[in-house]
Amino acid sequence: MKYLHNIGAYFIMIKDIFRKPTKWSVMKNLILKDIDDLIIGSLGIVAFIAFFVGGVVAIQTSLNISNPLIPKYLVGFATRQSIILEFAPTFISIIMAGKVGSFITSSIGTMRVTEQIDALEVMGINAINYLVFPKFIALTLYPFVISIAMFLGVLGGLAACVYGGYGTFEDYIYGIQNDFIPFHMAYAFIKTMVFAFILATIPSYYGYFMKGGALEVGKASTTAFVWTSVVIILVNYLLTSIMLG
Repeated sequence: MKYLHNIGAYFIMIKDIFRKPTKWSVMKNLILKDIDDLIIGSLGIVAFIAFFVGGVVAIQTSLNISNPLIPKYLVGFATRQSIILEFAPTFISIIMAGKVGSFITSSIGTMRVTEQIDALEVMGINAINYLVFPKFIALTLYPFVISIAMFLGVLGGLAACVYGGYGTFEDYIYGIQNDFIPFHMAYAFIKTMVFAFILATIPSYYGYFMKGGALEVGKASTTAFVWTSVVIILVNYLLTSIMLG
């Protein structure tokens, strides 16, 4: 029953996000602040992880091609497919669930503990719209982060392949270009937008409805990360089955 209650409260919260909107003059500053915190603040860690994981994928692919009949351009092809289809949209989102999700839950949870949310409600402000809607709008820029992860992942694979002596520049570039299906990019970005919605709402739910003191803020952040990751993996499975199955 607890799970059913949480699911129902979550969907009611989503409805309330768009009810009684805050004035644009106030909302604009909140959105810009969340873009800085959630998007720009995440670029460094995303770039670092994407570049080196792309390199690892290229190295692992090259080391596992022992048959001389298998063409060397397969390294670039496998790296491109791995980065675009799964690593960039899905695993970066799980990493972001830890960074961005925990930040959202702890910031809103701290406002709940210090009774700032109660003060907003007393003033007649729709606190859910005031707190969650800017994060939702900021994370509509999340595909920009994923596109950078895709580019740097492929670039990291190129650097590892060429400078590590696992293949030639020409073979890797040919592998990237070979048998490219444009729909795979659309599939990746559709997943990314769905994951962005999950990243904005589930951590907000656990922060907004938490109870207790400072200790519970930490527990809520952990719970939000776990459930955000679980939902991302389940939704990833469903979207992959529907769109590529």
